[in-house]
Amino acid sequence: MSSQTPLIDARNLRVCYRSGKGYADAVRGVSFQLGKERLGIVGESGSGKSTIGRALLKLLPSARITADKLSFGGTDLLAASERQMLGIRGKRMSMILQDPKFSLNPVQRVGDQIAEAYLVHSKASRAQAKARTLEMLEAVQIRDPERVYKLYPHEISGGMGQRVMIAMMLIPEPEVIIADEPTSALDVTVRMQVLGILDTLVTSKGIGLIMISHDLNLVRNFCDRVLIMYAGQVVEERAARDLMNATHPYTRGLLAAQPHIGGSRQHLPILKRDPEWKTEGAGAVS
Repeated sequence: MSSQTPLIDARNLRVCYRSGKGYADAVRGVSFQLGKERLGIVGESGSGKSTIGRALLKLLPSARITADKLSFGGTDLLAASERQMLGIRGKRMSMILQDPKFSLNPVQRVGDQIAEAYLVHSKASRAQAKARTLEMLEAVQIRDPERVYKLYPHEISGGMGQRVMIAMMLIPEPEVIIADEPTSALDVTVRMQVLGILDTLVTSKGIGLIMISHDLNLVRNFCDRVLIMYAGQVVEERAARDLMNATHPYTRGLLAAQPHIGGSRQHLPILKRDPEWKTEGAGAVS
């Protein structure tokens, strides 16, 4: 990351859920900074990567969130009231969820949903919000924005739905975008188109992006830096271009378990987990 003041500064972040008589750790001692860059967070299901994104937006009412420091643009997120968070969520920090089928309101036209995201965070009129929405639909490469504006979520494809979600999250012009598996429900061709749109918009607007994914190839080719998570903690941090030189055995195991076109026809190796990896701070590398 550059020497500029980070957009997000998280130090020793912990997220715990009540379990029986005590608490169970979902995120343990995670530290990172985010500048105007693309940061990937990867790991298996249950590793805690999505929990980090929701913790930043304080969308975990049943969890206990603690940290030595958790700041966004000079705001202490741990001390921020719900009123302050309402001014941050959507307007300054947005989250793109992984499946538009479950994220969009099925009984509201998609254009109205995007326009609402703009109206909530501005003093624009409805006519201005509609005009801005049409501009955003065009920016995410949707043909005939006027027609798509009037459609309901069930009338659009998965790829178009994901573009609508991107338009909705970007229309307030946030400083940070958290993309939680934004391409997992898409085929390869549409996935590349959506990533291209995100890349163009993030680069042109100087936005900080957190890409949450289980796809190592995606983050290696799209992100600037990568955090690899296992059992709620970061076990390794690497520049994306240097990911193939990872040294932690967990990261090496994930890389080895990926099929490659033209590669060996032998069975892919099974990742063997060392119980010591679950020990907090054990074997973490950067």
